[in-house]
Amino acid sequence: MRLVHTSALVLCLITAGPGVSFADDARGSVEKAYTAWDAAFNKQDAKAVAATYVSSAKLMPPTHQVASGPAEIEKFWAGLFANGVTGHKLEVIDAGGDDKVVFGTAKWSATGKDKDGKPTPLSGLAMHVFERQADGSLKLRLQTFN
Repeated sequence: MRLVHTSALVLCLITAGPGVSFADDARGSVEKAYTAWDAAFNKQDAKAVAATYVSSAKLMPPTHQVASGPAEIEKFWAGLFANGVTGHKLEVIDAGGDDKVVFGTAKWSATGKDKDGKPTPLSGLAMHVFERQADGSLKLRLQTFN
């Protein structure tokens, strides 16, 4: 009987373990995703930024022009790069989720240009919903910021 109980406990730990570790490490996963996203942004690489989204992703920027899917999302970010936005940084406020869906909230900052073309600080808040990929990485499903 003792062998049955021990086997059942081991089986529970094995099957519960991966889900628990993903949920417990949501903040670390989001920080890693934010670092990769900022790196692509700061290289002014709209294609690399768009690659961080799932194929059915939605980007909801302050312009209220929803971008759907990587091609539209790439076009949105390329437009920002063309307008001289640089130096993006995401700082995690909170993160959570499970082995499939993870959320992150962040403060963001960047440098834009004022009406005279002089550098000006930009900042706001962002909310992200990620889908966990088979390799454990995160890809954006939904992003909104102000």
